[in-house]
Amino acid sequence: VDALVAPAIFDQSATLPGIAVCHSLFNIACTALLLPMSAFLEKLAYKMVPETSVPDTIEELDERLIATPAVALERCHYLACDMAKDALESLKDGIACFAEFSSEKFDRVMELEDKSDHYEDIIGNYLVKLSASKLNDHDSAATAKLLKTIGDLERISDHTAGLAKSAQEMANKKLEFSTEAQKELSHISSATEEILSLALKSFEFNDVKSATAIEPLEQIIDELKERLRSNHTVRLQQRTCSIELGFVWADVLTDLERISDHCSNIAGCVLESSDEALELHRSVRAFKKNSPEFEPIYADYAAKYLNRI
Repeated sequence: VDALVAPAIFDQSATLPGIAVCHSLFNIACTALLLPMSAFLEKLAYKMVPETSVPDTIEELDERLIATPAVALERCHYLACDMAKDALESLKDGIACFAEFSSEKFDRVMELEDKSDHYEDIIGNYLVKLSASKLNDHDSAATAKLLKTIGDLERISDHTAGLAKSAQEMANKKLEFSTEAQKELSHISSATEEILSLALKSFEFNDVKSATAIEPLEQIIDELKERLRSNHTVRLQQRTCSIELGFVWADVLTDLERISDHCSNIAGCVLESSDEALELHRSVRAFKKNSPEFEPIYADYAAKYLNRI
């Protein structure tokens, strides 16, 4: 009893080993004492600090960054690149739904479309506030480029949602494209995926080479669309395809062609920003008429996509 009430260590001078031993014994004793009460202590903790259903939120764009425009623009560019990556993922899922409809992929396309709408809204409002501050010429041009690009990315997302909805309509009505139409859809879909990948690369890295390749491919997709429409008319005349499928086919071709148009707009912004100007349509026309690179790139894409239909 005396050893417990007045242990011999109390009669000794305090030393580092002695303090360590006492501290360890105290912790072991407390643990042994409270261990049987662990369930009660857990319930007590939940009552004292109740759980909350409010999720943690991350501020996507901090208005305090407006004081440093270069940093604010970099953050906007990062989110816009996220939009572009989502658009490419959404396009792939939307196209995949024609081969085998998947509710999971359809829902993902719709979720990404909602996310794109949200990003366009917050980035656009943020850039408007940023443009109200004093910007140098470089930052002002970058702001205009981002505003144009996020608009094009949002519209691309809308068209990928249109593709998914067309695939859903076909699945619900148990419609199926003919073998020839499936082959044609595969060609123009591959071309559209490639042009969107080029647009993403050109925008994310300000890659002029990728931007230069976009306009010839956009012309190929335009021509593919018209050729595939004509081919479908022939199938209608031969009764190998129905009028109902014809409406879906027209919607699909329009969505794919419009996606390529918006990619062309993004390329125009990249090409013009390299000259610190933003005269988009004049730039694209000048590239088609004057650039020695246009024709060989066009010829390569024609061999890859157009000449095989």
